[in-house]
Amino acid sequence: MNINSIKRRTLLGAGLAGASMLAVPAVLRAQDRSLKVGVYGGYFKDSFDKNIFPEFTKATGIAVESVAEPTGEAWLVQLEQAARAGQAPADVSMMSQVAMLKGQATELWTPIDMAKIKNASNLLDRFVNKYPDGRVAGVGAVSWYITLVTNTNVYKEAPTSWAAFWDPANADKLGLLALVSNSFLLEVTAKTFMGGTNALDTEEGILKTFEKLAEVKPNVRLWYRDEAQFEQALKSGEIPMGQYYHDVTGLAAADGHPVRSTFPKEGGIQDSGCWALSRASQKAEEAHIFIDYMCQPSIQATLSRKVGTSPTVKRESTDLTDKEFSAVSSDIEPIVPRYDLYQTKSDWLNQKWTELIVG
Repeated sequence: MNINSIKRRTLLGAGLAGASMLAVPAVLRAQDRSLKVGVYGGYFKDSFDKNIFPEFTKATGIAVESVAEPTGEAWLVQLEQAARAGQAPADVSMMSQVAMLKGQATELWTPIDMAKIKNASNLLDRFVNKYPDGRVAGVGAVSWYITLVTNTNVYKEAPTSWAAFWDPANADKLGLLALVSNSFLLEVTAKTFMGGTNALDTEEGILKTFEKLAEVKPNVRLWYRDEAQFEQALKSGEIPMGQYYHDVTGLAAADGHPVRSTFPKEGGIQDSGCWALSRASQKAEEAHIFIDYMCQPSIQATLSRKVGTSPTVKRESTDLTDKEFSAVSSDIEPIVPRYDLYQTKSDWLNQKWTELIVG
């Protein structure tokens, strides 16, 4: 998960839990069986320590030592280096989709035996991460949405399409994420104007998409890296439209701020993290029990309620009410990022992004 998502989790925690959500010390209990689990640090880890891991230990007798992962690609590098030395800083880790692909390239992930994941039948297909030969490299842990957000004082009616970003009426009114690899605006442009994200299959198609996206530039007031800066400007109406995290926007609205999150007809952008097992881990059996446990609809529903993440399992398998589900997700088919491009064409995409979009 990139640093912006980490900040977002911290922010989400501040909105949901405030000072009362104190970290439960991740003490290794005196059981025989144990598992080290890497999760994003801060509020996210605190929430797992409080709401998830103790219940898992109660249910299985397997003690969890939670490990706070550093941001960005740093954890992937640590896992790689440790695996070469036969060490596992964590047995199971929550990894971004791009990190999953990079780890596949060095066979970092022990394939998951789906026959041992009884609850896999509930998973949505897009949350099963596979090696090119079909072995399962990772299983969906959590997901979240980026949506079209507006200030309700400025926009009485909610927009219905991402195409609103291109409307000349919205000149100098947008706040958009600053990086090609976390804004997913190429995918938004392709889905909205080019018939779908398969328009990004060729360099020619990507360049056409860049050209269309460049038309949005006169409407952009802020390309943001600091989420708090955009959130404040959205609340005040200074920057009344943009892209932001659905759940955080919902929390701000619940606190009385004049903001709304809309799932456009083309779908919200759904990003996610996977559970993956380091090849250096000696705890494959415990890891499979853990991953199976986390795939339970009841646990995914608990994460939606307590952490603000969107379920990685079919909605109808959970007991989430309509209100609870819409607070974190949508039934509209999502825009799924083209993670493959950020692995294979990262330098080229960053260069074109700077040249054509933010430069």
